[in-house]
Amino acid sequence: MRAEASILHLDLDAFFAAVEQRDKPSLRGKPVIVGGISGRGVVSTASYEARKFGVHSAMPMHEARRLAPNAAFLSGRFGAYRVASRQVMGILRTLSPLVEPMSLDEAFVDLAAGGFTDFSIGALTKLGEDLRTQVRQATGGLTASVGVGTSKFIAKLASEEAKPNGLVIVPAGTEADRIMFLNVRAIPGVGPATAERLQRLGIHTVAELREATANELRRELGPSTAEWLTALAYAQDDRSVSSSREVKSISLEDTFAIDYTHLEDLEPVTARDAVLVAGRLRKAGFFARTITLKLKLADFTTHTRSRTLLGAVDSDETITEVALSLLHDQKHLLGKGIRLLGVGVSGFTNEAQEALFEISAARNDESQVEVSPATVRHGWSGYRPGDDVTHDEYGPGWVWGTGLDLVTVRFETAHTGPGPIRTFSVDDPQLHSTPVTVPEDDSSGPGWLDE
Repeated sequence: MRAEASILHLDLDAFFAAVEQRDKPSLRGKPVIVGGISGRGVVSTASYEARKFGVHSAMPMHEARRLAPNAAFLSGRFGAYRVASRQVMGILRTLSPLVEPMSLDEAFVDLAAGGFTDFSIGALTKLGEDLRTQVRQATGGLTASVGVGTSKFIAKLASEEAKPNGLVIVPAGTEADRIMFLNVRAIPGVGPATAERLQRLGIHTVAELREATANELRRELGPSTAEWLTALAYAQDDRSVSSSREVKSISLEDTFAIDYTHLEDLEPVTARDAVLVAGRLRKAGFFARTITLKLKLADFTTHTRSRTLLGAVDSDETITEVALSLLHDQKHLLGKGIRLLGVGVSGFTNEAQEALFEISAARNDESQVEVSPATVRHGWSGYRPGDDVTHDEYGPGWVWGTGLDLVTVRFETAHTGPGPIRTFSVDDPQLHSTPVTVPEDDSSGPGWLDE
């Protein structure tokens, strides 16, 4: 543990939705929901106005539409998000050479590695406020929440407490008392499955976790997880800030309370996890070429099957389709009982790819699927709500809605104020897509922990 609060965590507030509100004046102050717009889509980000209706990230999009039917539902413009992310990461690198991006919208900074020596509350407060001002000015108004503490665990908790648009500093020596009454879900690595196991032991808070015996934690969670959680229960976290971590995969696993033996039980879980993984992939700013399905049987044997595409994708539809296909390929295993299912993606690139001449080898890869240009980006080839467009007569705007071979556009930009709405045929020769140009220098290096 560090003797001084020298690790900073910055998290951009409702990042995807905030970028949309910045660039679309008519949406400022209104509920905005960004995510997959298909039937299986999930919410990536909800603006704070949408959260008042109960909408939150990872929620099924159909549920979000029920809760906030009058919100703006946008499919996302990841070029714009990457540009804003790089601006912020560039600012953070002026503070220290050790910056660890966790995704497009959050990063850790080792202030000690940047030559800072004054870690008093006053000095850290000035640093944090100056940083938030720089971010707001550089990005055209985006806000950030900042936390500072003696470890990555405490700094991230502090930034969560600071939300939205705030600053929280946790002085050295106060960490253990500060986290005592938090829910165990606040501890890194405690997901729904681990929380459920802890609840079986009567453990709901960090204070209750401290009271548990080492033997019962090891028996329920395994020795490594038990040791990790016990240390964090006392705010002991010695993880360093790393600027060179190479991310190789993003995955999500579900451990079941009972063993499943039927496809109709596993298909919804597979589809849900595929969509969540696709959302995390997009948030990290990557495209993936390989989709993997993992099954652990009742006898604890593990079967992993992968499929490598002839292209790189980030769409809910493609990743879900392949994951379900891999599940059906292994349906002969169901009779043995499935206790764990996982969906993962790997083989990352920074750009969508329609075709590759070489196919990378993948474990247990027995087939390849050719990806058509129509499905390379979010599953279809037409205009999507939120897309940037330009009309030869009316100028720049964004797609307000589509249907019946028509596209409705609101003509406004970040600097014009709310603009007029016009409707055109989808094949109008004067209407053009205008994707955001992202600089080739990928200095932000967004990363992701393999989950």
